[in-house]
Amino acid sequence: MGKDRVRRILEAAAELPPGERTGFIERECAGDPGLQTEVKSLLAALEAAEEFLIAPTARPDDAPTADGPRAGSSLAQQESPGTVVGRYKLLQVIGEGGFGTVWMAEQTEPVLRRVALKIIKLGMDT
Repeated sequence: MGKDRVRRILEAAAELPPGERTGFIERECAGDPGLQTEVKSLLAALEAAEEFLIAPTARPDDAPTADGPRAGSSLAQQESPGTVVGRYKLLQVIGEGGFGTVWMAEQTEPVLRRVALKIIKLGMDT
């Protein structure tokens, strides 16, 4: 399987509306089930990454107000080992700076892996 062919099909499929992607991939990969499987797998990973980037990590009712975090909200609490932020479980602090804290975290979805996660201090995200 040529990487260029996989890339070409994947890029073209990603440009299509979601409802048209499967049919396009099946037509482009006709006679090559391995290619079809690879492209569909990569497209699923791409879609999951896009979903991750637009999905909020806090519920809207936890959103900070002009006076700061709402009382009782998860944002009012200091992060600590074991805190879950979206798909990540905080394990230990790696470093801290003016804008936030970098944590070693465990990603739980779509794969289980260790990552570095920077938690931005309130007010530093503008």
